[in-house]
Amino acid sequence: MDDFSSTDYTVYGPKAFFANMPLSKTLTMNLDVPEPWLLEPVNAIHDLDNILLENLGNIRTLQAEFELEALVLTGHCTEKDHEPPRGLQLILGTKNTPHLVDTLVMANLGYWQMKVFPGVWYLQLAPGRSSDLYILREDKDDGSQDMPSSKRITIDDLRGKLVHLAVVKKKGKEQEKLLVSSDDDDHSQEKKKGNLKSWNTNFLKWATGLVGGSEHSQKGEGTSVEQGNSGRRGKTINIFSVASGHLYERFLKIMMLSVLNNTRRPVKFWFIKNYLSPQFKYVIPHMAKEYGFEYELITYKWPTWLHKQKEKQRIIWAYKILFLDVIFPLALEKVIFVDADQIVRADMGELYDMDLGGRPYGYTPFCDNNKDMDGYRFWKQGFWKEHLRGRPYHISALYVVDLLKFRETAAGDNLRVIYETLSKDPNSLSNLDQASEYSHWWFHFLNAFLSMPRPYCRVIRI
Repeated sequence: MDDFSSTDYTVYGPKAFFANMPLSKTLTMNLDVPEPWLLEPVNAIHDLDNILLENLGNIRTLQAEFELEALVLTGHCTEKDHEPPRGLQLILGTKNTPHLVDTLVMANLGYWQMKVFPGVWYLQLAPGRSSDLYILREDKDDGSQDMPSSKRITIDDLRGKLVHLAVVKKKGKEQEKLLVSSDDDDHSQEKKKGNLKSWNTNFLKWATGLVGGSEHSQKGEGTSVEQGNSGRRGKTINIFSVASGHLYERFLKIMMLSVLNNTRRPVKFWFIKNYLSPQFKYVIPHMAKEYGFEYELITYKWPTWLHKQKEKQRIIWAYKILFLDVIFPLALEKVIFVDADQIVRADMGELYDMDLGGRPYGYTPFCDNNKDMDGYRFWKQGFWKEHLRGRPYHISALYVVDLLKFRETAAGDNLRVIYETLSKDPNSLSNLDQASEYSHWWFHFLNAFLSMPRPYCRVIRI
């Protein structure tokens, strides 16, 4: 490690100097750091996603400060003589506060990760189905039920830690499945059919309002809550978006205000923290106070075993597709994704409340009424034309996710498998949305994906 000065924060260590850089080309700064590190920019005047050195004038030097925000604790969970227990929920905390962070186990290698700081932590199975079916297993397992309830983990250096966690089914629970859909029974299947008709009717009503403009819809009955001094009441609408670079952060603020201006419900926004500029992170608390909303900054480190994109923007795009099951706290049940450059013109609460008919999520089909754009529609030719076979191509500018159902059906694992298969061929994913679309084709066979009514694809403003 580099040595720090005893009098200030100056680091005396390796440095890199880049000479003869192109002045008129747009450059992007991204750091290649050890895998366990979570870094974020904390001081940068310039847009680190769109660097034009010719704009620096006489300064000739661009400066940016990054901070080691946290470490990533990673691990693998195994069940003897079985596949990894995908969907197993884990919680991590201290003795006094056992549940500070949580996650679930992925199918691939039983992988899991959590954000931590140096100190002593305790890892255990989350209350509910995970702890009802499983117990932690020690290496010297003698078959008894007297097993430790938690695993002690000490984070004492900056190199991170890889934890191997073994679990075993409780006696009498060996044949029970961990992931059980809440609507596997016959009654729920009949209810799902009825809900689909209701869903379509409600969506047409909501979409008409979105196209038509400013008219607010009536709120449904339910438990009301009040958010701050803004007078917002009802169930909180959770909105997720991604942005990087000053331009898209400006778009993001406009999108946020358009959501708030069209609903009287409480709203909570979720953003990927490590790609936001210092300016945005400074402004967002003031915006929250002024306009009366909640927000949370989240992050997830790209797993080492998953094929990684090289371009920063493509990495950011992937976050809205590949990690929906693990990037949010397990307590979050539903979220709407809205692209940063969209303008919302209707009450998002109606979309948030819609019954998805038992599906994990609902996507919007892409418009194709403007024939002048046919040359840009890659799905109208070649592989994608054959693959879709007349079905609409879906866009991820706006979609709603039932996170409980998403986790129950292991949809995240399926998406990552499809992405891993396609992404190794650079010609397969000109747009990362294609990984999502390919999964929709597969999910049609599983009755797990709901396509929003085609006549209202025009509600998406591109």
